[in-house]
Amino acid sequence: MSLGLPAATTDAVEVDQLILALVLASAAVLALVYGLILIYMFRYHAGSQTPRGQPSLKSWRFEIAWTLATLLVFFGLFVWGADLYVRLFQAPADALQIYIVGKQWMWKVEHPGGQRELNALHVPVGRPIQLVMTSQDVIHDFSVPAFRIKRDVLPGRYETIWFQARAPGAYHLFCTQLCGAGHATMTGDIVAMTAPDYQDWLAHGVTQTGPQESMSSAGHTLFMRYGCSGCHGANGEGSGGAVKAPALAGLYGDRVKLSNGAVVKADDRYLRDSILTPDKEIVAGYDPIMPSFAGQVDEEQLMRLIAYLKSLKPKESK
Repeated sequence: MSLGLPAATTDAVEVDQLILALVLASAAVLALVYGLILIYMFRYHAGSQTPRGQPSLKSWRFEIAWTLATLLVFFGLFVWGADLYVRLFQAPADALQIYIVGKQWMWKVEHPGGQRELNALHVPVGRPIQLVMTSQDVIHDFSVPAFRIKRDVLPGRYETIWFQARAPGAYHLFCTQLCGAGHATMTGDIVAMTAPDYQDWLAHGVTQTGPQESMSSAGHTLFMRYGCSGCHGANGEGSGGAVKAPALAGLYGDRVKLSNGAVVKADDRYLRDSILTPDKEIVAGYDPIMPSFAGQVDEEQLMRLIAYLKSLKPKESK
């Protein structure tokens, strides 16, 4: 039951079903406990002729049966909820990634093609959408009640969540974490569109200043501007000269062996930390000579740099 709130994503209906099942199970236990209390209140009230001298025999079978029954019901709800939680945070491989930066008091959105929005997010219906989010200042919270999603957006790290809209429409977006004097104004809309309408919006729906530039293309410009190509090569192929640096082509999603023997996955978090705190996880076989770019690039520039690094594909072996 949605109680009037639309279930606008594929998982929203299951979230409602889980909540309803939990409420009904809790209500059943509550009715049993308080029902027995009421029965004994009236049965053994003062002046009642009910005999009290003969103690009743205790049945361990009854005790074990109702304890196991409630345990199994609530354990089943726990497994259902845990499975749903994991699925809500594991986006499909073909999900469209859209980048969001929270800032007092607005949501800044950037699409892979470079289209930007403020306090609005346009998405296609029927396609998985993964949001890669971070905060530029304080803790925010990205909440869309109609989608049944809510995710803290923290400064200094990336948070992700995904959804798939079921039908076209506009759905309210809120920040549900108190973030300052203008917290109440940090709202927006998610606009779900058919695939053709979304493509038309990408091409004509946003007023652009200057030539259109994708996030990866803008990231390549930053890559060259900050001199990253001097060590890693113009195309991220690595360098074997006097300054030795690891290859970046094909790095995203791969496993990286560190100098301390640990192995980490090169995801968005790893790429971000490698740019801002390069001495945190040093790649095995390389000296810790990379400078930190903390304070030189902002959150939006970081996302463009990472989008460029993710676009670098490994060279095909001949």
